[in-house]
Amino acid sequence: MPTSAPAALSAEPAEPIEAPARHPAATRARGAARLTLLALAVYGLFAGSVWLQVRLGLMAATPAAWYCAVSLLGIGVFYGLVRSGLSLRLSPDRSMTMAQSVFGVLMTTWGYAIDAPLRGAIVAIMLLNLVWGMFVLSSRQALSLCLLALGLLAATMVWKSRTDALNYPPVIEAFHFFFCAVLLSAMSMLSISMGRLRHKLTTRTAALQAALEKIQTLARVDELTQLHNRRHLGELLAVERNRQARSGQPLTMIMLDLDHFKAVNDSHGHAAGDTVLRRFAASIRPLLRGGDLVGRWGGEEFLLVMPGTPVEAGVELVQRLRQVLRQLAFDDIAPGLRMSFSAGVTACAPGEPTHLAVERADRALYRAKAEGRGRTAIG
Repeated sequence: MPTSAPAALSAEPAEPIEAPARHPAATRARGAARLTLLALAVYGLFAGSVWLQVRLGLMAATPAAWYCAVSLLGIGVFYGLVRSGLSLRLSPDRSMTMAQSVFGVLMTTWGYAIDAPLRGAIVAIMLLNLVWGMFVLSSRQALSLCLLALGLLAATMVWKSRTDALNYPPVIEAFHFFFCAVLLSAMSMLSISMGRLRHKLTTRTAALQAALEKIQTLARVDELTQLHNRRHLGELLAVERNRQARSGQPLTMIMLDLDHFKAVNDSHGHAAGDTVLRRFAASIRPLLRGGDLVGRWGGEEFLLVMPGTPVEAGVELVQRLRQVLRQLAFDDIAPGLRMSFSAGVTACAPGEPTHLAVERADRALYRAKAEGRGRTAIG
């Protein structure tokens, strides 16, 4: 008879990227509640048809009343559980699709037993229990539901053909069971195929999502140092410059370059050079404030952006970083190996083109190198 509401069909279409984001859990909750409410409406319509049969003299009033009361009460309880979210305490599937499907099978079998004139139509309604769960139930659940439906219908047909052969002739019941077995088996196989397809799609979607996240990360992060890459740092710097233009606050840029880095690569290999870059990048992070930015600008060059910070504070940070680097050992690369860096510090005036400030910091960096390396120059 009336069927259950599947959880998978509760998902609403995804919102466009520009639209305000909806909480996925809230979206699934609303969809599950609406589908269960639809099932409640279907049960209500069938209850109305049952009472119409009573008025027409096709059904006895007492069994019809019991049937309507139990079916409406049962689906009402399911709706209350889904609507309130209590269903999640009973099942990982918010819609409780399997439980609702079993309830639908039980109610359909009961209807078959009390509605002799229309029992052929009720057999067709039994198929809806599998159809509604097709996009949610696993292959094992779909097969179990099919076997349950066939077993209950077979038992009911045997019982009614023996106790009420006038309304349930054995030959007719045998044909009913044959057609029901064929249709339910076919629907079960289709449901199992859908379950396998859904599993493949879920796996592929997860793989695509993981690949997309990796691509998005690579678009923002330097893979070696795990700092911002040059492109993403440029985007963040543009945001800070716009904020500075509105606030008028100072902004300091610091260009850093590891001294004699090429010698490390030439003497100890590129793997050793990569280790130096990673450790140097890791030593920078703890010294930065929440709003500061740092990224790998290219090769062994790093750019620090310090919003709301005067040049003097930027020079102090460079000195602290230099002290940290002096204590950083690279003995695993070469005994006694120590690294130093040169720095160019400059202030960015509000409204000044960003590339001019970067060039000025770069010139100051090379002046520091020309003056003997391991130094800081202000541009």
